[in-house]
Parts: sequence; C-alpha cells; structure tokens
Amino acid sequence: MKKVAILQSNYIPWKGYFDMIAAVDEFIIYDDMQYTKNDWRNRNRIKTPKGMEWLTIPAGQDISRRIRDVELSDYRWQSKHWKSLVSNYSKSPYFREVAEWLEPLYLTKQHTNLSQVNRTFIEAICNYLDIKTKITYSWDYILTEGKSERLSDLCVQAGANEYISGPAAKDYLDISVFSDQDIKVTWFDYSGYQDHPQLWGEFTQEVSILDLLFNCGKTAPNYMKNLNQ
Repeated sequence: MKKVAILQSNYIPWKGYFDMIAAVDEFIIYDDMQYTKNDWRNRNRIKTPKGMEWLTIPAGQDISRRIRDVELSDYRWQSKHWKSLVSNYSKSPYFREVAEWLEPLYLTKQHTNLSQVNRTFIEAICNYLDIKTKITYSWDYILTEGKSERLSDLCVQAGANEYISGPAAKDYLDISVFSDQDIKVTWFDYSGYQDHPQLWGEFTQEVSILDLLFNCGKTAPNYMKNLNQ
C-alpha cells in the first residue's frame, strides 16, 4: 500500500501539517493552485510576551497567480523574521540547537520564489524530525482537468492506493472519482493534540511548528501523532 497526500505549501506550518507528511509515503506540494492572500501560504504565527504575532513574507496582492509563480523581490523579511524568532524564543530550552540549522535558512541566501521558500523550510524541519517521506511538486506530474479528477490522477501517477486528505475537503471532494481508480480516501484527524511546554502565557496549538521545536527539541514527536509511534 502506498499512501499519498496532496497539499498546498505553507510557510513554517503548524505541527499538524508535518503529521500529515509523516503519515504518507509521498507528499505532493500542490502549488499549481491559485495564490490566496492573507493565508497560510506566506505567513504563520508565533507566540510573544504580547500575544500572537504574524510572520509574513511580502508577496504582493495579485491573486491571479499560481502559488508556484509568486516571486519575491523584497528580502528584508528574512532578517526581520529571524530577529523576531530570536527575540521571542532565545530563552526556550532548545533554541540554540534549532538555530544551528534554522538561522542559515534566513540569513545566508536571498529567497526569490515563495513555493521554493516553503519547500526549503518544510524539508529542513522534516530532516530535523527525521521524517523520511518523499516530497515532490504537482508539476512533476501531468495535470488533468477537474478538481477531484486531478487529485485522483495525481495519486494514480504516483502509484498510490490510498489518498490522505484534510477534513476540509469533505465539502468538495468527489469520493467516487477515487473509488473508480481503486483508491481509498482517508480523512486526516487533526484533533486531540497534547499541550507541549510553551513560553508566554496561555497555551495555544495554532502556531508554527517552530514553537514546538524551540521548546521541545528532539522530544517534539512526543506531542505529535504519526511521529510518536
């Protein structure tokens, strides 16, 4: 059995995103989709003494682009984001350990494409968590028409027997399209996460996974699902 998930890329996503990656054999970054502003594609949240704070990559207002076509010309966000992480997490137990591989991603290269930025960070975090899942782009395959048909066909091309989908897709996914290809659809469950040690007041799950990594280091899988086997 081969399991595949297909999701748009996010910037330093929350831990549920990585649990999804860990649950499958191949994770397809679906950045042929239309870019949406004020979404997870180019921003995420961290905790600070003053509450939640957005870290946002300036990507412009044009929503006629695909995610893969969003080019970045203002590089100042890179040092700004790193300074915010230092300011708010330098007192966390595993800051130095995580910073060793994370800081160079922000300060040693000028990133020019949003999709590539997201993949760079996703793969680095997977490496730290020892997630071995194969990661590909949707444009590594032939794309067909139709929302459900395209996803199903990507699964066929990838040799999948099972498609793992986020629960929000229940509103639009045509299961019969997958059944016709003998592909099982499984809905991923994001509920029931255990609270992890966290700085700055009341606990929240709705933050970048960096919050978990800075606070828990290599014990982070204890607060996840598919890594805590």
